[in-house]
Amino acid sequence: MSEQWFYDYLNGKCSDCYRYFGAHPVKGENGEKKGYVFRVYAPLAQKVELIGDFNGWLAGKNPMKRVDPLGLWEVSVPMAECGQRYKYHLQGQDGFWRDKADPVGFLMEKAPGSCSLVYDLGGYEFHDQDWMSQRDRNFDKAMSIYEMHIGSWRGKEGNYLVRYEDLADALIKYCHDMGYTHVEFMPLTSYPYDGSWGYQATGYFAADSRYGVPKGLMQLVDELHQANIGVILDMVPVHFALDPYGLEKFDGSNVYEYSGDMEYSQWGSKNFDLGKDPVRSFLISSADFFLSLFHFDGIRIDAVSNIIFTQGDPSRGKNLGGIEFARRLNDTIHQRHPTVMTIAEDSTAFTDVTKGFKPDGLHFDYKWDLGWMNDTLKYYGKDPVYKKFAHNQITFSMMYYYSENFLLPLSHDEVVHGKGTILNKMWGNYDQKFALIRNLYSYMFAHPGKKLNFMGNEFGTIEEWDEKKGLQWDLLNYPKHSGLQRLTRDLNRIYSYHPAMHLGEYDPYSFQWIMADDAAQSVLVFRRSAGNETMVFVFNMTPNFYSYYDIGVPFDGEWAEIFNSDKAIYGGLNQFNGIPLKATNNPLQGQPFRITIRLAPFGALFLTHVDANNRDTKEIKENTTAKPAEETVEVNLNKDVKIITNKNRSMS
Repeated sequence: MSEQWFYDYLNGKCSDCYRYFGAHPVKGENGEKKGYVFRVYAPLAQKVELIGDFNGWLAGKNPMKRVDPLGLWEVSVPMAECGQRYKYHLQGQDGFWRDKADPVGFLMEKAPGSCSLVYDLGGYEFHDQDWMSQRDRNFDKAMSIYEMHIGSWRGKEGNYLVRYEDLADALIKYCHDMGYTHVEFMPLTSYPYDGSWGYQATGYFAADSRYGVPKGLMQLVDELHQANIGVILDMVPVHFALDPYGLEKFDGSNVYEYSGDMEYSQWGSKNFDLGKDPVRSFLISSADFFLSLFHFDGIRIDAVSNIIFTQGDPSRGKNLGGIEFARRLNDTIHQRHPTVMTIAEDSTAFTDVTKGFKPDGLHFDYKWDLGWMNDTLKYYGKDPVYKKFAHNQITFSMMYYYSENFLLPLSHDEVVHGKGTILNKMWGNYDQKFALIRNLYSYMFAHPGKKLNFMGNEFGTIEEWDEKKGLQWDLLNYPKHSGLQRLTRDLNRIYSYHPAMHLGEYDPYSFQWIMADDAAQSVLVFRRSAGNETMVFVFNMTPNFYSYYDIGVPFDGEWAEIFNSDKAIYGGLNQFNGIPLKATNNPLQGQPFRITIRLAPFGALFLTHVDANNRDTKEIKENTTAKPAEETVEVNLNKDVKIITNKNRSMS
């Protein structure tokens, strides 16, 4: 074994330390197994011993040799076998002995157990070559992500009955039925406390044993790939769990964590010291481990604000070590895995988190648009009477949208800890909440940016998510919930099918506001274009019903309504436009033509027009200029419904 890898590790340049650290099988000249060799990094330990099932847990049986003065320890154990438990028994500089799980162990005991398990990662044969040869980072493809927690998707209260490989058939069928292109698993690195959901880990190279063994996870990813479904993994390189058998004070010193006032995070866990080169090698190798050995297609990095700023607080200044770590992480992944996506969960205004490889940027591929999420949910929760005073909440996202490659999330964070489910965040009574959530999902899919929705959101769960319980699948027996699920399915399929909804998502020429400033009526209209397809999207954010409503459009000819959130099959009142709409040569809202539509209370509709002249999006942009909406008159019929017409049209 070349010593160069260890010096690379010490200098923050090793991306595959898992090939050397941990427990690895030793084979003889004829391929026969001759036990395992164990290696660990403990720079300030005085002594290190290996204890486990293979030596009766007796100290002194398998002392480890310091094979490098900078902290590399090693021992071969001919009696070690796959499945046996083990720990490192370390004496620190302070003289105290500590028993620690393997930082680069490949399998951990289920909690409350705390031992590492000897495990041979070799031998699994993937069958996803077609997927792997064709995958890319999806910049010009539809990407609708189903975020999920494996244990509670179908699980029973208090039990994790599902195994990785047993999940594949049901998950594949559901994703195909619903039209999702990717699944995103909440963290699957080993973690002790169920309630942390994996965001406070102890084993950064151990696939979570709640659901089986690493090869089971390999099989799950493999089968998803064979079904043309991409797989993304949440990772947490910011902080780790405090459990005494884990990384904290590993050899009696701060091997992995900061010293001083940055040692502890705001969650009570330990912060990784991202300025230390060995820590950078450790975390980058953890990402590479799951990308190389498990074939994940992307990683989503949690709490990037804490990587950018000290304790995530801009007032405390930039975390320069963290910023350099983020660049190295992304650069290494893109070099070693050019078709893998990296995604930042970042709530800051730090510039150039994405957008290629600018010197001062972080080099991620995508960034969660948490500003869009917060503003949008606040807006949909307002009484429609007051929406006109918060109109900027629903339009502001397009002011900054092209600064990053954004992904629109409605994630697990929004449906826990008393925040209420997405359905319960909506304003109004039972029927109005469902009308609004249908409008919300329609707006999310029409808005530029990749999509992410947490499991259960798609059919309107009533109870907040609980990691100990399965989802409320019985709600699908009720038409409003099954209708919402069908709407989500149709939106996924429309999004994937129509180029105008995903091609050029990060090209400013592909989008134009047609009516963005009608705060009084709270109606939005915008256009998206790609190639020879142009679509217009209309959203009514109030319970007002418009029997006749004029909107400007860029082309003459016919416009077909391909989607309406008020259809009865989705749980609506069936106020839709059933026949193609003929444009008239009568300019409106900066557009050369207009059409007249029926617009339901809280209704959302998608219109499509295929341009026979093949005008590109730049020409469309240059030839149209959005103008304020015309004034309106209104007639109050009752307290819940209004019929409103444009002033130049007669009342019906």
